[in-house]
Amino acid sequence: MTAPLSLAPRLDLPAANPLAEAIRARTGQALDLDAGNVAHLGGLCLQVLLAAAASWRAAGQPLRISPRSQAFEEALAMFGLAPAQLESGQLESGQFESEAAA
Repeated sequence: MTAPLSLAPRLDLPAANPLAEAIRARTGQALDLDAGNVAHLGGLCLQVLLAAAASWRAAGQPLRISPRSQAFEEALAMFGLAPAQLESGQLESGQFESEAAA
């Protein structure tokens, strides 16, 4: 088992490429992410995490995010996501459009 990948405190535009590279380096194995120190989660890094979740799910590999900071969980909620959705890689088609219309 490999050590968890510790996410940067600020997951914004400059952090997106290093995050994607660090995640790609763990392809083919379970992915454990430590979001305990995340103070900011931007949209681009969320897209990287969503893509990773979908890829890991398609490969039959688990993706876990623990611990999670309060700021990380609040950011997910602002984007309309629950941690379990991100970990599972399962998002309903049209989910964001229907919530935006509400």
